[in-house]
Amino acid sequence: MENVKFQFIETNGIKLHMAVAGPEEGPLVVLLHGFPEFWFGWKNQLQFLAEKGCRVVVPDQRGYNLSDKPEEIDHYTVDFLRDDIIGIIEHFQKETAIIIGHDWGGAVAWHLAATRPEYVEQLIVLNIPHPKAMPRVFRKNPLQWIKSSYIAFFQLPNLPEKALSKGEFKAMQQSLEQTSNKNTFSKQEIEQYKAAWSQPGALTAMLNWYRAIRRGSLGQVPETKIQVPVRIIWGLGDQFLSPMLAKESLAFCEDADLVFVGEATHWVHHEQPEIINRLMDQFISK
Repeated sequence: MENVKFQFIETNGIKLHMAVAGPEEGPLVVLLHGFPEFWFGWKNQLQFLAEKGCRVVVPDQRGYNLSDKPEEIDHYTVDFLRDDIIGIIEHFQKETAIIIGHDWGGAVAWHLAATRPEYVEQLIVLNIPHPKAMPRVFRKNPLQWIKSSYIAFFQLPNLPEKALSKGEFKAMQQSLEQTSNKNTFSKQEIEQYKAAWSQPGALTAMLNWYRAIRRGSLGQVPETKIQVPVRIIWGLGDQFLSPMLAKESLAFCEDADLVFVGEATHWVHHEQPEIINRLMDQFISK
């Protein structure tokens, strides 16, 4: 990728690897990936936002790819994950940042905006509900329990690692390919993901984000309404998360809008990059 530099920084007691692009004087934009991605998941947004004049930082979040991987499950609760991002903002000597998150990265973004809003200029989340919206929708929509059943499997020790890594991560590759639109992930891109998943300790660390739920991770997210401007972007074909979750999330925001994107799944930023980039640029430029 052109004009993208890679570096490690120390934050919150660990080292994080990240991709960085754009002018140093530009507004800071932090892009947060989810499971099972790494910085590369934002490849379609990184250079676009940099060319718009933003200072764009895309970390491998804790446990992923080349970043540090603490062994303790408790070190993957959202308070720890949030403080990693605060450390990034402070490292780049900015008072605030535009925070953009997908999947688990979006959960971290929600928590940061809810608990430390002084660091957040604007919030954009893709296909991830406010964490407190999930139990509300579970009560209304039993189908969401089925969609989320994989989370229970991930709680088991050792077995998920064996199942997911078998046959050169065949199950993880199939999950990406079968829950996205056809040809969303090329063979070359899948190889990049496999290289990240193959990093020592990475798979267990990635799963520990889910295992931390039983340690009260999502209970750390308050129900107080988020004050910063929020844009929720949602691919309508998401096989994991119901659109009802997106609508329910609006109740936790003072100033938010919701944009549904057709012909897109959970992997909306891969499938509809032009639409996503335009929606991001439009919101940031307000």
